Amino acid sequence: MKFPHQKITRFIYLYIDGFRNLSSWGKKLWIIILIKLFIMFVILKIFFFPDILNKKYNTDAERAEHVRNQLINSPNNND
Repeated sequence: MKFPHQKITRFIYLYIDGFRNLSSWGKKLWIIILIKLFIMFVILKIFFFPDILNKKYNTDAERAEHVRNQLINSPNNND
């Protein structure tokens, strides 16, 4: 009987072995993909999507009330 941690380690080693045996263009492609993901999720988040709710409201209750009001009173609300 195999334990779950053995399956997890086999799964991890499968990917490590797969990446190790990639061709040079495959490795370059993965580097480009990782750089693009870093730019999309880290750089763009910091500069273009600031956390406005944390700046305007001090408590979670105030933030929840604001979001609730925006959802209920939205201009696209077709009653």
